Amino acid sequence: MELAEQIRKDIATHPIILYMKGTKERPLCGFSHAVVEVLNHYGVDYKDVNVLLDPEIRIQLAEYSSWPTIPQLFVNGELVGGADIVRELHFRGELLPVLEKAVLRTA
Repeated sequence: MELAEQIRKDIATHPIILYMKGTKERPLCGFSHAVVEVLNHYGVDYKDVNVLLDPEIRIQLAEYSSWPTIPQLFVNGELVGGADIVRELHFRGELLPVLEKAVLRTA
């Protein structure tokens, strides 16, 4: 399976997926760490993909999402955004309803 196809499949398969630098257990940049902190706050289950394992992931992901930076959070197949957007939605109380829809999808 080609990498671009794998990215599309992963985003479609996992209700919440975070493309990040490092892992959710060990984020390797402040922006990735910030999104992990927000997701951990809500206690949701999510898949993490370490883009540092293969530089081609970042290229293919940016082509797929039209978003050049990492991290990238997808919920129910839709790009939510990067660290700034995720934190802003969290602080405004708008992220929880988005995450709840993903959790309900898996129930």
